[in-house]
Formats: sequence, structure tokens, C-alpha cells
Amino acid sequence: MTLAFSKVAIIGAGAMGRGIAQIAAQAGSQVWLYDTQAEAIQKARDAVFLQWDKLQEKGRLTPEAVAGHKSRLLGATRMQDLAECELVVEAIVEKLDIKKSLFTELEKVLPPTAVLVTNTSSLSVTAIAAALQRPAQFAGYHFFNPVPLMKVVEVIAGLKTDASVCQRLSDFATQMGHTPVQAQDTPGFIVNHAGRGYGTEALRIVSEGVADFATIDRILRDQVGFKLGPFELFDLTALDVSHHVIESIYHQYYEEPRYRPNVITAQRLAGGVVGKKVGEGFYKYVDGAAQVPAEPPVPVVDNTPPVWVSPRAARRMELLQLLKDLGAKIETGSSPSPEALTLVAPLGFDITTVAVVERLDPARTVGIDMLIDDAATKRRVLAVNPATRADMRDAAHALFARDGKAVSVIRDSGGFITQRVVATIVNIASDICQQRICTPEDLETAVTLGLAYPMGPLAMGNRYGPTNVLEVLFNLQTVYGDPRYRPSPWLRRRGAIGLSLMHTED
Repeated sequence: MTLAFSKVAIIGAGAMGRGIAQIAAQAGSQVWLYDTQAEAIQKARDAVFLQWDKLQEKGRLTPEAVAGHKSRLLGATRMQDLAECELVVEAIVEKLDIKKSLFTELEKVLPPTAVLVTNTSSLSVTAIAAALQRPAQFAGYHFFNPVPLMKVVEVIAGLKTDASVCQRLSDFATQMGHTPVQAQDTPGFIVNHAGRGYGTEALRIVSEGVADFATIDRILRDQVGFKLGPFELFDLTALDVSHHVIESIYHQYYEEPRYRPNVITAQRLAGGVVGKKVGEGFYKYVDGAAQVPAEPPVPVVDNTPPVWVSPRAARRMELLQLLKDLGAKIETGSSPSPEALTLVAPLGFDITTVAVVERLDPARTVGIDMLIDDAATKRRVLAVNPATRADMRDAAHALFARDGKAVSVIRDSGGFITQRVVATIVNIASDICQQRICTPEDLETAVTLGLAYPMGPLAMGNRYGPTNVLEVLFNLQTVYGDPRYRPSPWLRRRGAIGLSLMHTED
């Protein structure tokens, strides 16, 4: 196999730089690790060598392979030492002026055929290349931390990048054991752009008092299958990183409402409560373990009232079958009796609005989220409006917990937690496709590998139904009057004519 780049330089010996150096050396390239601080280079090489030694101990690398890898990872303290490199990967501080200055100096040292790339996560590739003599040889090459484990890399074409450069970078990513995805030079590229829907919408939900951090995390893990809830994820990545990314993408998109930051993260960042690495974020940590508050117990109810289900309820037949399986006494009249627990299952609307529109008694009305098939979830979510009586709330909670499945009861808002977050994720992903930032296939790959979602955002839209997602968004717009829920034209077209979201023709 002929390597796309046999001589590679990495600028910056921090966590990202050493990770990229490790996989490049493992691929067979001669690698020079450059840093202005000699001790940082040695520390980085020692750390990578230790990783290889551990892999050898586990039997995943042979002694011969480890010796070869180590021989190919060299240190460089002078920029002139990089003069024969075919590829230079920059992984330094996220400051535009510093990056531009570095590449201007590198261009003087390197041969004209050399490819220069930046590992930036938030800056414009075009802006960094603006002062170069050979911008066609420059691109973005965005890895994710920890590099050896996060198997995706975004290959970003600047305004003047030659297409052949991106192809070589994609080939090299594959040779290093990673999956390349190609993106246009837009704020956040693919992964950080698509990821705006998860945490930002969760922050809006908690700021409205709908539920606390732990409840939102539980719901999104158990209903959708996310490995980490949004607040667990914020604590892992740390707000001193995440908040700045949120602000950067918001401002780069000229205050697009979909990406609006939240005062919660700004305040917590100001107070130094940034996440797990400092022992406190949205959760407190003891010996590295999050201290999660216990769930409220299932209420003890002596007499369960009969249940009446709104004829407009989403998945009404499935809901009726579920109630039958749970042993509920179901009313079948055109309206509920004065004693009945009234169940509604809206998409996007709040329980209060539904009760008023359907002329139901708000005191006896409880909502249930039926966006997702009950059999596919590990948790049921109920919502109460401000007038719901405590006995009706408790009766609904106890009823839906009869078979042992977890139940969360949240306060009223437009849409349930899962509906709002899923619809926002799908809508932002659809807008990425509308802008042609990348192909739908690369979008799905980037998100599943880069964000560890249970499925890609378009697959999520297909599973729960483009028309359902559209209904949630349209109704959220009605409830909130907020343009952040404006459906993407790409999503609207597909929902209107029943096309799969993965359908690529436009």
C-alpha cells in the first residue's frame, strides 16, 4: 500500500497533536512532532510510547510493530526540520491570528507541493488560508479527542482548496484507520453544527422549569437511546469548551435562532462550575462518579379512576392497547365521565392548550408522550398542566408504572422533552443538507461516530416519521412563536410528499 503522505509533521504536542501523531506513525508515515517547547515534545512522545507499550501488553501490538512505530515518531524543535514533509497538520490554540502567522511561516519552509491542514474545530478554513501563497494546498482536517478512539475525521474544503487535496486527505484518513467525511467550510462543519440540537434545546427546556437536569438526562437516554444525557455530556466535555463552541456557531451564523446560547451555561462557566474535570458541573462528582439524585418513588394509589383517551391522541390504538395490558378500566364514550382520568397525547402542543381546545377538564387531564413506540422505550413520560389535580397525576403515574417500566412526570410545556430535542436535531440536520454542507450519508456517519448518537439524525427522522417531526415543529412554532422551530425547507419537502429523509434527490 502506498501511503498518501509518507512524511508528516504535527504542529502542537498537546492531546490532539499527540493523538494525530500516534495514528499517523501507526499507519507507517515518518512523523515529526513539532512544538516551541522541547519538554512538551518529549512529554508527548513518552505518552504515545506508553500507549503503544500498553497495547503490546494486551497483545494488540507485536514487539516488532511497537519498535517500528517508535522509530517513526521523532521530535522537531526547529521549523527547518520539517522542510521535507509532504503534509503538515496544525493542532495549536484556537486563535485565528496565531494560526495564520504559523502557516505563513510554514509555507516559506516547505516545498510547494506540501499540503497544509488545520485541526480547527470552529474557525473558518478559508480565513486561515487567506494570507497564503498557495491556498489550493490548504484544507481543514478536524479530528476528535481522543484521536485514536474517535474514528471520524472531517475533511474541510476552503474556498480555494483543490479537490484533489481533499481526496488525498480522505485516503490518508482511511489509511490511519479513520473514517473521512467531507464538508464545506461552514461554521461548526458537520459534527459541531449537527450537535447544536441536543444540548441547546435541553438547556431551553430546563430554563423553562419543565424538568431538572437528571430527569432530562434519564428521559433522553431511556426513550431515545443516547449513551449520555445532554447534561452528562456537557460535564464530560466541560463548559469552558462547550459554551464557547455554542457562542461561536451562533455568532458565525449571524444570530440564527436555532443556535441561540443559554444564560445557564454562561453563568456556570463564570462560576467555574464547568464539569467533571473540576469535580462539579451539572452534577457533583465524588471519586469521579456523578452524584445523581434519586428518582421520585411511584405513588401508592388505592383506587385508580377509569381512563378516557382523546380521539386526537398520537398512536391512539397503541395507547389503548397499552392501557388494556396495564389493566386499566377504559371509557369508550365520546367524552369522559366526571370521574375519569383524561389522557391526551399531543405532538408539539402543550397539555393546557390541548385541554382548552378539546374542551376537557384541565384538572383531570394528563399528557403522555407517544412520539416513540412504547415497546421501543425504557421509560414513559407524562406531563401535567398547571391545573392537574395531584390525585390524577399520581393515578396516572402509578398506572403507567404497573409493569415495572420507569415513569417520569414533567411540567407542562410545548412538546415533550423527547419531541422537542428529536425535532430540533432532525431539523438542524435537514438544514445542513439544505445548505449542501455535506452529503446526507456523510452527515449520518459523522454524527454517529463523532457524537455517538444511537442513530444518525436523518435515520432518527425516518424512524419517528418526517410528518410527525414536522407536526411537532409546526405546533412548537404556534406555542412559542419562536423562529428557532422554523422547519427546514429540505425537511418540509420530504415530509409533504412522504419521502425518506435519506432520499438524496432534490
